[in-house]
Amino acid sequence: MQKEAKFWNSVAEKYAKSKIANEDAYNYTLERTRSYLTKNDEVLEIGCGTGSTALLLANSVKELTASDVSGEMIRIGKEKAKKEGIDNIRFIEAEVLDKSLDATQQGTAQFDAVLAYNILHLLKELPKSLEQINKRVKPGGYFISKTVCKPSKKMSLKFLAMMLILPVMQLVGKAPYVKIRKSEEFDELIKNAGFKVIESGNHPDNPPHRFIIAQKIK
Repeated sequence: MQKEAKFWNSVAEKYAKSKIANEDAYNYTLERTRSYLTKNDEVLEIGCGTGSTALLLANSVKELTASDVSGEMIRIGKEKAKKEGIDNIRFIEAEVLDKSLDATQQGTAQFDAVLAYNILHLLKELPKSLEQINKRVKPGGYFISKTVCKPSKKMSLKFLAMMLILPVMQLVGKAPYVKIRKSEEFDELIKNAGFKVIESGNHPDNPPHRFIIAQKIK
């Protein structure tokens, strides 16, 4: 994970200034996420980046643990939270398999919900990571994710060009590990990890960003 952390540290400042590509899709999935959260919930976000989504969801939960492999991303997230006066987010530098994510500040071992936005396609050990996520969710709790996937229709020239140049960029350290799967494959992987998919859709549709709300099977 040191290689991935080094890459994300190097782009953290630029990432923090980047704009949301599709605001309508982002706002829709944000509102759907809020509809499953309560003021009493303790929530974990995997791959929080610079904390933009965590900051928007903070007033919907009791406490949010925002984690990322990049120390620079976490530093920026902390600064943003302090500037906005938000004090119920606990930022922590950690990757998804780290044991430091197994407990909240209050000492409880499980979360009411785990969030993973735009991170699953960046994980090398995805099935293992999903199993670990399942262990952190309370029975009946939720796993909410959004992940870029392979288009089922004809790929746009932009997406095709990105896929062709990606291996070269990874070779020279200009891109992280990435594995783009089909939407249906993500559904199956989440089901196999012990979740029941209760809501799903592509937002935006092309390239598809698979949005899944899944509930832990009791």
